[in-house]
Amino acid sequence: MVSRDIIKSLLRTEKSTLQEPKGKYLFLVQHGANKTEIKRAVEEIYKVKVKAVNSWIAPGKAKRVRHQLGKTPDFKKAFVTLKEGQKIEVVA
Repeated sequence: MVSRDIIKSLLRTEKSTLQEPKGKYLFLVQHGANKTEIKRAVEEIYKVKVKAVNSWIAPGKAKRVRHQLGKTPDFKKAFVTLKEGQKIEVVA
């Protein structure tokens, strides 16, 4: 897999912005990617050194459209911890 296919986007949530001073960044990643692939992709794209990767699959939410029940798709997120002195420049 190509690095750009593994890392879909950098997620900017309230929780993730509070973790950025600690060197932790939240990414939306491909569902089938494992931790070593995520680490390699972040290091290649952002030119930083990764210390740890914590990933999980977030379940989709139940939604209702008119009288039918439905569900949004599941997605995978990863918290990436960078080594000391490393930083990803985030444009606001």
